[in-house]
Amino acid sequence: MTDDAADAPADDAALFRLAMQGVRLQPPSSRVSARADAPAPVPQPRQRHADELDVLRSLLDTEPDEIESGDTLLYRAPGVQDAVMRRLRRGHYRIETELDLHGLNRDRAKLAVAQFLARCHHRDQRCVRIIHGKGNGSPNSGPVIKALLGSWLRRRKDVLAYCSARAVDGGTGAVYVLLRAL
Repeated sequence: MTDDAADAPADDAALFRLAMQGVRLQPPSSRVSARADAPAPVPQPRQRHADELDVLRSLLDTEPDEIESGDTLLYRAPGVQDAVMRRLRRGHYRIETELDLHGLNRDRAKLAVAQFLARCHHRDQRCVRIIHGKGNGSPNSGPVIKALLGSWLRRRKDVLAYCSARAVDGGTGAVYVLLRAL
C-alpha cells in the first residue's frame, strides 16, 4: 500500500469534497423562475384534443366513394384500399360469373346467394355480379331484395367489397362483389 492511499479520506462525502475543491457555484439564471410558491400550470388534456381532431379529420377525409346514397349499394371491409374500391366501382375487374335474383322471394334469394358464393369460392372466382333488380315489381315498400342483399353481403367474412354496378352492367339494379381468397 502506498503513502497516498493512506492519506486519502475514507468516506464518500470526504471524497466528493476533495473532488469539488476549486469549483465555484454559478449565479442563478434569470430565465428560470426559482419561485417555489408559483402556481402549477393548468393541465391540458392534449391526448383528448388530439383524438377529437383525428375523428374530425376522418369525417372530413371521407371520399365520396365511401358515402352511400339511397339508390346505390356500397361497402368495403376494413383494410380494402381506396384504389381497389375505385377499380371495382369503375368496372375494371373482370366479372367471372353472375347470379340473377329476379322473381325470387327473400328466402329463396338468400339461399341462392349463399349457394352462389359457395360455388364461386369452390371455382376460385373473385369478382362476381349479382343482379337484384330495382324493385319495380315490389309492392309499395320498394326494392326488398336489394336492401336485404346489402345486409347479407355485409355479414359475410368472405366479401371484401361490393358496390352498385355501372349503368351498362345493370346500374343500381346490380352489384359487383369482390370476394376474399380462401
